[in-house]
Amino acid sequence: MEHPVFRSLDHVAIVVPDTEEALKVWRDRVGLTVLLSEVVNNGAIRLTHLDLGNTHLQLVQPLSAEHPLHAWLAQHGPGLHHLCFRVDDVGQALVELPPLGLPAAAPAPHQGTQGKRALFLDKSASQGVQLEVTGK
Repeated sequence: MEHPVFRSLDHVAIVVPDTEEALKVWRDRVGLTVLLSEVVNNGAIRLTHLDLGNTHLQLVQPLSAEHPLHAWLAQHGPGLHHLCFRVDDVGQALVELPPLGLPAAAPAPHQGTQGKRALFLDKSASQGVQLEVTGK
């Protein structure tokens, strides 16, 4: 392999039932700065990004009972959901990762946060850790 497929850590995502309550920990106690808060997926999810220097902590709050993360939160409770890595090209990662034993969890990338494309990988191939890649 000429270069690593993953360029750097983009964000660490934590699923929370209430963003404002989570901010009492991460912003008010820990001292992280909120960079951006946005509602995506047609109003189904609130994403709040907090500054961690070269990466972000992303608070993910399901707003719709129909969204899969609502059921995930009910089953697992709040906590770590995934690690997201930057790649040069998400479409190319969709081609490069399966031969390395890291198949995608979906057949095509989805629209991620801040206008980026993103793709979740099959967590059974990464020792149970949910991975996501993001980029152009």
